[in-house]
Amino acid sequence: YNAFVNQLIRSSSSVGANYWAACRAKSDADFVNKLKVVEEEVDESMYFLEMFLIISEKEHSEIKRLLKEADELLSIMVASINTMRKRIAKSKE
Repeated sequence: YNAFVNQLIRSSSSVGANYWAACRAKSDADFVNKLKVVEEEVDESMYFLEMFLIISEKEHSEIKRLLKEADELLSIMVASINTMRKRIAKSKE
């Protein structure tokens, strides 16, 4: 259980740190690359939250709330990545 807690702490705190880095990207391509890392870390956090739903006997409503929030963040990251990729492609035309 503690190993899952530690991994969730690492991946979830990495979301914020990597988003911070993305906001300071040196180029559009750098921004996309950094957001891809954010996407991966959100996805990993969701994995561990799902594991807690399976192994935990309590706090299910809180875990589900966190999963919903993570899913919303994931959707925002994917939409941002797609928007930026379209912008990059358009600038190359």
